[in-house]
Amino acid sequence: MNPLFPVFLKLDHLDVLLVGGGNVGLEKLSAILANSPRCAVTVVATYIREELRTLAQLHPQVQLLERPYQEADLENKDLVILATDNPSLHVSIKEVTRQRRILTNVADTPNLCDFYLGSIVQKGDLKIAISTNGKSPTLAKRLRELLTEVIPNDIQLLLDNLVVIRDRMKGDFQSKITQLNKLTESLVNKEDPSDS
Repeated sequence: MNPLFPVFLKLDHLDVLLVGGGNVGLEKLSAILANSPRCAVTVVATYIREELRTLAQLHPQVQLLERPYQEADLENKDLVILATDNPSLHVSIKEVTRQRRILTNVADTPNLCDFYLGSIVQKGDLKIAISTNGKSPTLAKRLRELLTEVIPNDIQLLLDNLVVIRDRMKGDFQSKITQLNKLTESLVNKEDPSDS
C-alpha cells in the first residue's frame, strides 16, 4: 500500500533551501524551476556546477551561496531539499528540520524524506505527478515517457474548451457534473472510425 498523499504545492509562495550544487543539486533545481519558474530558492554549496550557475542567472529569485551549510540557512525556509554527497550532513540537517517542522526531501534517501519529488508529465495546464513510493524512480521515469508520448500536445485546447463550458453551466456542483457527463458521454460512446 502506498500511504503517500499527493499534493501540488504553490512553490512561488514558498521559500526553498537547496543544499548541494553538484549534479543532483542541478537536477533538483531544474525540476523546481521547470514546474515553478518564480520559486525563491537559496542554494548553499561548497561547490556549484557551472550549469547550475547558468540556470540561476536566468532566475533572479535564485540565490547562490558558495560556502558550507550553516544552521542559520534554515531561517524562514518552508521547504528543504538536500542533495549533497554527504550522508552524515543530510542526517544532521534532517534532525534540525524535523524539530523545526520544515518539510524535507533528501535525495536518494527515502527513509529521511517527508515528501518525494515525483516524475512529472506536463502538457499545458495538465500536470500529472507519478510516484512509486520511492521504490523505483526508473519505473516512474518510464511511465512519464509513456504518458508524455500518448497525451496529445494540443490537450490545452480541450482544457480551455472545458473551462468555458463549465463556466457557462448553471446549478450546484452535482448538476454541473451531470451536465458535463452528458456532454462528454458522446465522446466515449462514439464509434471509432478505425474500428470499421
